Amino acid sequence: MTKPQPTRKKRANGVESRQRILDGAAEIAGERGYEGTSIAAVSAKCGLPASSIYWHFKDKDDLIAAVIERSFEIWLAAFELPGEEAGTPLERVVAMAGSVAKSLIDAPDFLRLGLMLALEHRPAEPRGRTVFLQVRDIARAKIAEMAQVLFPDLDEQSVHTLTTYAVAGGDGLFVQREINGDDVDLVALFELHAELVYEAATRMSAVLPRHTS
Repeated sequence: MTKPQPTRKKRANGVESRQRILDGAAEIAGERGYEGTSIAAVSAKCGLPASSIYWHFKDKDDLIAAVIERSFEIWLAAFELPGEEAGTPLERVVAMAGSVAKSLIDAPDFLRLGLMLALEHRPAEPRGRTVFLQVRDIARAKIAEMAQVLFPDLDEQSVHTLTTYAVAGGDGLFVQREINGDDVDLVALFELHAELVYEAATRMSAVLPRHTS
């Protein structure tokens, strides 16, 4: 019988350790914010020595940025418009909004930490804030792309306005749940928000002049 390859085992242990560190950092940062998060606190939470954390991450800022990136990747996977077999365009948009909300409940770290950092202005901008603004642009681009597919008559300015409205509404609903906890049905509210965004897009599309060839 062949023995396990040491390199493969070491790599697996490294991946597991990294996930434990990210889980610990996400929990600490969610409770204490950016300033209250320290390598020592993360070490105590995940049960790994500080040397292990520094082996994976350069510093606290690098660690927080990684937490945001991981959470965003999980959330982004839910950000896909269902196919036409899922129903009308409105039904597809509402279904996607529900999936996005469920994903935010499961992986809220990127938005929770990102909004904290985005509202702060420091002499030296944390990398986590930069990463959050970058991934936010990705989300905005996906919303804009869907708007252009579902409402091809919308001009660039209208798409920009609609996207800004959609993102701002999502932020507000998330913050409301952070304040009031499980009393807020985030899925139902995201589905309602999707209906309102869709209605706004329909009205905007209807008033735009049609270009004839």
